[in-house]
Amino acid sequence: MTTLQVQSLGKRYGGVVALDSASFNISAPGIYGLIGPNGAGKTTLFDAIAGHITADSGAVMLDGRDVTGLPAHRMSALGIARTFQECRILPEETCLDNVLFAAQPKGLGASLGQLVTRRAGHRVKLKDEAMRLLALVRLEGYATTPASQLSFGQRRLLEIVSTFITKPRIFLLDEPASGVNPSLLTVLADFVRIMYAERPSIFLLVEHNMEFVMEMAHEIIVMHQGRVLERGTPEQVQVSPKVLDAYLG
Repeated sequence: MTTLQVQSLGKRYGGVVALDSASFNISAPGIYGLIGPNGAGKTTLFDAIAGHITADSGAVMLDGRDVTGLPAHRMSALGIARTFQECRILPEETCLDNVLFAAQPKGLGASLGQLVTRRAGHRVKLKDEAMRLLALVRLEGYATTPASQLSFGQRRLLEIVSTFITKPRIFLLDEPASGVNPSLLTVLADFVRIMYAERPSIFLLVEHNMEFVMEMAHEIIVMHQGRVLERGTPEQVQVSPKVLDAYLG
């Protein structure tokens, strides 16, 4: 069983404290929401867990192993996948090639990775699964369409699908509902639930859409000013005086 421990992570950018001894443990599969006001440190925490930055202090532990400071491609190889607020896809590539490229082992050069995705043997092996995932988010009809022709919400879904084909142990979804219209939001919610049912893992969602995250998450972790402020079920955190004060105070 995968475990994730965040131990007293600290990160400063000049005089700005982004993380201030942020700590939590996740020791069971589940869909976890990570919420907090703007500037609470949520994305910085994701960056530290995924290896995009190195914390100034503290540790990230994966299955009891200290993985603090490993680069992003090493963290990906260990089973940590993430999406980004700005939606990172390959716009000139087809939707299918975007998903197949995401399935490549990390650490290869981008050009080499794209060449590998075009090899017949590789495509036969992964195409069926890629098409199944695209169908779950209603993008199968766009499989041969350049991703640049998708709406923003569809691009968001394509990026999310691309993280799931690697079947990682930890999914870090950074504002997956951002920019997604209500009809596609239902598609997104159904997709995440299907993926969790097929492969129970640790799903950690940073989200500002409170209705979405409260509906999706089994448990909520609340951050404020770089620290973990509260943790509990959606029902518990919605009535927590500390959480209400952080958002409204």
